[in-house]
Amino acid sequence: MQIELEAKFLDINPEDLREKLKENGAKLIHPERLMRRKTFDYPDKRLKKIGGWIRVRDEGDKITFSYKQLIDRTLEGTKEICVEVNNFEKTCDLLMAVGFDIKSYQETKRERWDFDGVEVTIDTWPWIQTFVEIEGESEEKLKQTAQKLDLDWNKALFGSVENAYQDIYDVTEEEIDGWENITFVPVPDWLEIKRK
Repeated sequence: MQIELEAKFLDINPEDLREKLKENGAKLIHPERLMRRKTFDYPDKRLKKIGGWIRVRDEGDKITFSYKQLIDRTLEGTKEICVEVNNFEKTCDLLMAVGFDIKSYQETKRERWDFDGVEVTIDTWPWIQTFVEIEGESEEKLKQTAQKLDLDWNKALFGSVENAYQDIYDVTEEEIDGWENITFVPVPDWLEIKRK
């Protein structure tokens, strides 16, 4: 499996970040678009027990099928195997036909930039503030990119999106992992009462 080197930064101003990207010669690869994903596990949750999950994601310009495993919340703590497929629904149907269960359905909005070989995405998930994620081949390259974009490396978050939700809500990773639908609807009452 490949190690996924990516860092998230919360509390950004998307417009300011776009200006900083343009000033530094970054190229807009894909304007903001709606993405949808379904995550899967075996009925006995054996992937969850080892920090893993299967994801099918419609990115607007391509569909990806991935196995991801969160080992720990460090820069090198997430591993991934990812391939492109050509049909979101049929890939999900195939997984269910061979015995997987749908864990969750999620919607996000994502804008993707290329900044000197580093992928910079401006991500909007339901119920939390927009954040930026940078992904590249080395820690050094990510740190250089963060510095050029005025992002404080000491505030970088690593791993999956749960920590962005935990920044706003008093929820555990276990609770977030149990959410079946994360979509662009108003914040549910059961979550609003957990706002910090």
